[in-house]
Amino acid sequence: MNTIDLASPSGQAVVVGATGEVGAAIVARLRKAGVPVVAVARDRDRLEQLSATDDGITPCAADIGDDSSGEAIAAAASGPVRMVVQAAAVPPAGPLATIEPETLGRSVSLKLGGLLRLIRAVEDRFVQGSRIVAIGGVFGSEPTPQTCGAGVTNAALANLIRQLADAYGPRGVTVHLIAPGALDTDRLRRFAAAAAQARGVSVETVLDEYRSHSPLGRMTTVDQVSWAVTQLLAPEADALHGATLALDGGARRGLF
Repeated sequence: MNTIDLASPSGQAVVVGATGEVGAAIVARLRKAGVPVVAVARDRDRLEQLSATDDGITPCAADIGDDSSGEAIAAAASGPVRMVVQAAAVPPAGPLATIEPETLGRSVSLKLGGLLRLIRAVEDRFVQGSRIVAIGGVFGSEPTPQTCGAGVTNAALANLIRQLADAYGPRGVTVHLIAPGALDTDRLRRFAAAAAQARGVSVETVLDEYRSHSPLGRMTTVDQVSWAVTQLLAPEADALHGATLALDGGARRGLF
């Protein structure tokens, strides 16, 4: 296994979900740090737009929910891979009272199956100090019936992260879960608007409910998530192997 200095710009990052709000912010922050990025998403046109003005971004059109994505990612990546990031968002699923049972399976296939597909596509290019990163969420540890799909999927993701930590740690590859609170994104605001209409309340009322999860009265931003991802490039981040980085502004109440 080769060795690279993770404080230097050598080695690529592979980001899945690169055209989403969170993924695009991660790509931008990694590029600012001088890290070449293979940007993976389903929408070829949006990928081309993302990479059009930056030679350091290699577009890779692939559906991480499908096994064929592995071959496409492997072909797009070249040289050592210092980081992989699973930032694909699960589709909206609705609350426990109305969620379709098969929706849970699709969410797990996309989030957890997608992470395995990503890792297996490039694991032969991991080096000492490479990072495996998944974006989860606070509802994996703080479940509510209103966020059934996200809660179940992210709880399962946390379990998988610990298994991956045991499997890849002996190779010097560290594994990390970033768990933001409610994310202040256009996507969440669309959900909030739909919920507000259904309940006959204002959008701000629904957004305030999201904000109230945190003692700070704030939602997490995509910039905070992308910041956390880039901090994992530092050699000192080895100590965070297998851990969950909670970016929830104090929303999690449990001790463990």
